[in-house]
Amino acid sequence: MKSPICDMFGIEFPLLAFSHCRDVVAAVSKAGGMGVFGAINHPPELLEEELAWIDAHVGGKPYGVDLIVPNKTALQAGPVNKSAIVSMIPSEHKDFANQLLQSKDIGTDDLDATRETHLEFLDNFTPHGAEAVLDVALSHSGVKLLVNALGVPPQVMLDKGKEHGVAVGALVGAAEHAKRQVEAGVDILIAAGGEAGGHCGDVSTLVLVPEVIRAAQDTPVLAAGGIATGQQMAAMMAMGAAGAWCGSVWLTTAEAETSQTVKEKMLKASSADTVRSRSRTGKPSRQLVSPWTESWDKAMEKGDLSALPMPLQSLVAEPALRKIDKLADGGHAGAKELSTYWVGQAVGLMNQTESCGQVVQRFKEEFIEAFETLSGTLE
Repeated sequence: MKSPICDMFGIEFPLLAFSHCRDVVAAVSKAGGMGVFGAINHPPELLEEELAWIDAHVGGKPYGVDLIVPNKTALQAGPVNKSAIVSMIPSEHKDFANQLLQSKDIGTDDLDATRETHLEFLDNFTPHGAEAVLDVALSHSGVKLLVNALGVPPQVMLDKGKEHGVAVGALVGAAEHAKRQVEAGVDILIAAGGEAGGHCGDVSTLVLVPEVIRAAQDTPVLAAGGIATGQQMAAMMAMGAAGAWCGSVWLTTAEAETSQTVKEKMLKASSADTVRSRSRTGKPSRQLVSPWTESWDKAMEKGDLSALPMPLQSLVAEPALRKIDKLADGGHAGAKELSTYWVGQAVGLMNQTESCGQVVQRFKEEFIEAFETLSGTLE
């Protein structure tokens, strides 16, 4: 296809797939799109292992890595004192989580022991740790895109990208964010609308994308948020986007490592079955509705609990949710009720299990159909 994204990366189709699953990343790149590996929780050793696997399975195709390399961090001194951070969690938050799990016949005695383990990713937020994961990513020749998932990429990321001939992208949720990113010198903008899964703002993709395109000057813009079909992708490109960035649509694929229980819920869900909730990270993030999100949101609305700043709310939620997923896939009825995961409103369009290759092919066919339909309106 004719697109600056295809030209930049030498790919067939400007569909980028964000995923925490290496199998999805490799499969999408092999199918003509481009996988982007979400690596924010990976210490350097684990990231090296995952990227080496992708190199061996991607068939020489390009792929990207999504990192958080903060411009400023409170963890300047390092190393991270994990015990001190865990001790900052208010007892009422841990008690609420424990009581919620116990109400579904789930034991909670082991949750505290897993919280320090979950904090391993915080080393990536120190200057030394952030540069270490960046260097690992850039040591792999197949990596052609670095995406900073939090704010304007720091100068070290932009400089190292240029040095290695690797494009640097950034996610934005508002036109003013786009202007700052362009001034900093990013190569690609990802305009993520409020329909998106995970952390997102409240401006819809249909409004946000043209706003960001206006602010982007000559910088290519990928549309993101609620996109699960080739027709939607064509609509975004008709407005001037250079392609699409999708995350949710891969969660129900055959290759995805998503919990089987959550996959089944997603395949049955409608677009109304998601909610922007602070219950998982402390910041608004879109996920499947479940008794977990409903109970937390109700307690926060009543003022019984407040959303904790990152990473404290995550330390309350993640050990519990990981245990829930494991028990749910083992058949535990209460865990199946509570299970949830990040997903966008496009979940209502994700009604059957497909392989990643089938999804890419479907996008291509639907894109052509949309183009032909629009072309047919002109005399």
